[in-house]
Amino acid sequence: MYLPKTPKIAKKIFPKLTWQQDKEENTIYLSFDDGPTPGVTEWVLDCLRKYDAKASFFCLGKNVVLHPEIFERIIYEGHSIGNHTYNHLNSWNTRNEDYLYDIECCQRVFHSTLFRPPYGKLKPGLRTKILKSYKIVMWDVMSYDFDEKLSANQCIANVLDNVQKGSIVVFHDSIKAFPRLKEVLPKVLDALSKRSYQLKAL
Repeated sequence: MYLPKTPKIAKKIFPKLTWQQDKEENTIYLSFDDGPTPGVTEWVLDCLRKYDAKASFFCLGKNVVLHPEIFERIIYEGHSIGNHTYNHLNSWNTRNEDYLYDIECCQRVFHSTLFRPPYGKLKPGLRTKILKSYKIVMWDVMSYDFDEKLSANQCIANVLDNVQKGSIVVFHDSIKAFPRLKEVLPKVLDALSKRSYQLKAL
């Protein structure tokens, strides 16, 4: 289902998950899933630095192992990091014990108390167990930059038409998303800056 704005009912059904931050502050929280990815994540970091923006990177353990220098740059430049599993597993298609082990494998590569499930999917039993050790960060606005059927302009509209104070926004620093992201991110950063939003990491 195509929903750039997370429905209020989802937030009410799952109140222990983090969907957005304080609505009183004029702040937006950009986040990037699936990296670090050579050529893409560095470009994202360059864009963020240009606008003095901070973001949160939900990294795959296997990608951090392959590209530690990019991961170190994320941290060095003041962004936050989160666990996105080691292998980008879908919990609906994975045994609970295997899924939890994959999270732990990622945690062994780098430590974070933030977790975002790939595909935004978590079985009920897993939510309870993961919440004992992590803050589960979902989102308020999804750019859908990974969707090859969408234009860059539609992805831009997905973000700018739906953000509000405290919104957590999802992009992807991945090869699949990059054809759209390279057009979307600079325009979103420019527009949000002109709206006088602060862009902070979680």
